[in-house]
Amino acid sequence: MTEKCNKFEALFTFSDEETLMKHLEECEDCRKEYEKMNKVSDLIKEVKPHYQKDRFKAVKVACVLFAVMVGGTTLELANMNYNLLDTVKYGQQFTAEDLGFQTDDYGLIMVDGE
Repeated sequence: MTEKCNKFEALFTFSDEETLMKHLEECEDCRKEYEKMNKVSDLIKEVKPHYQKDRFKAVKVACVLFAVMVGGTTLELANMNYNLLDTVKYGQQFTAEDLGFQTDDYGLIMVDGE
């Protein structure tokens, strides 16, 4: 019983193509391994364009949906709380008094009843 050749991986990885091809002409074990590898490589090449096209389209759609959801929610919450907008824009919260409106004891804007 002969021992199986185990040089294929090392030759494929570390040597040049010419050395690999010379060894494949002489060694049946490595030639079978090379043929198996080529079949797998061909299958991957056949499927690759379809897989990449669909995957990137789905990722783009997911990113856009995430941005719309987060952005819309954040803007809606900020619009509901005017004090938060004042803090973000001006660094402090403004009251009606700060803006120059006449206010009563509770801080509400006074309106003349004339």
